[in-house]
Amino acid sequence: MAVDIDWDLLRVKAIEVMHHAYAPYSDFQVGVAGLVDDGRVVVGCNVENASYGLGLCAECGMVSQLHSTGGGTLVAVWCVDRNGDSLMPCGRCRQLLWENGGPSMLLQTPSGVKTMTEVLPDAFGVEDLTTR
Repeated sequence: MAVDIDWDLLRVKAIEVMHHAYAPYSDFQVGVAGLVDDGRVVVGCNVENASYGLGLCAECGMVSQLHSTGGGTLVAVWCVDRNGDSLMPCGRCRQLLWENGGPSMLLQTPSGVKTMTEVLPDAFGVEDLTTR
């Protein structure tokens, strides 16, 4: 099923949710919005913790919302910083996006729209976990 991608809407939703980020330690607010294959838009913002390494990236929140609202596959994602500028997801989040969007999922990056295959070449996935 083909889904039209409204990139402007994804950016607006990512900026809106970014304002709800909890970032008292880094003061680095992040928001993300993703289009699901059924047309829903899911969002997330970063949530820090006094135990710095336990903070949650915005993409973690978005993937949690994806699954808690019925699942599906991410088709397109836009992650923004506090200025609304495109932000490249960290390595852990690239893996989350790969597993929840697949190789053809589109990601708006600081250098333009890229497929997950371009963002995470030679990705590790469920097929690598098969027992022999």
